[in-house]
Amino acid sequence: MDEYIDIVDNTGKPTGKSELKSVIHQKGFYHHTAHIWFYNIKGEILLSQRSAKKTICPLMWDVSVAGHIDAGETAEEAAIRETKEEIDLKILQSDLLKVGVFECFQSYENGIIDNEFHNTFLVELKVEISELKPQESEVEALKLVSLDDFQILIDTIENNSGHFVPSNKTYYEFVLREIKKTLA
Repeated sequence: MDEYIDIVDNTGKPTGKSELKSVIHQKGFYHHTAHIWFYNIKGEILLSQRSAKKTICPLMWDVSVAGHIDAGETAEEAAIRETKEEIDLKILQSDLLKVGVFECFQSYENGIIDNEFHNTFLVELKVEISELKPQESEVEALKLVSLDDFQILIDTIENNSGHFVPSNKTYYEFVLREIKKTLA
C-alpha cells in the first residue's frame, strides 16, 4: 500500500510536508516508523519473519511489529494500528513503553533509500503466540526466543542466517537491555 507519510528533517523534526511512501523511499526523505518489541514474563521476545513479498529484507527475522507512521498520525497511534494489522492483537496506548527513537539510514540494491527514525516501544505480550494471526502480506511467521538466544543472535549477527540487520547491532543490544530492565 502506498500511503502518505510525513517528511521530517535529518534530526527527525517535522517539515510540514507529506509524500507517498514510494516517493519517500525513492528520494530518501527522512521519516518516522514505529517499532514494537513484544516480550513475555517468561523472558521471551517475539520475533517476526518478514513476508517473502517484502521489497526490503524479505524473510528476515526481526522486530515483533513495525511500520511507517502515516501522515498526521502519532507514533503511539501507529504502534496500536500496526499491531492490530500485522498480528491481529489489540493493545492500548497505556500498554506502550517508549524507550527511544533511533536513526536507521540505509540504502538497498533495489534502489530504496530508507532514512527512518524508529520510534521504539516495548509491550508485554499477555497472550499465547498461537492466538496471534500474522498478516500474510507483512508477516511470514512468528516465534518466541529466550533472552539468551536473542543475545546469541546479536553476537552472531554477521552470520546468523536471516536474523537482524547487521548495521543495527547497537539498536538490538539496547532493546535487549531495556527488556531485561523491564523484567527485573
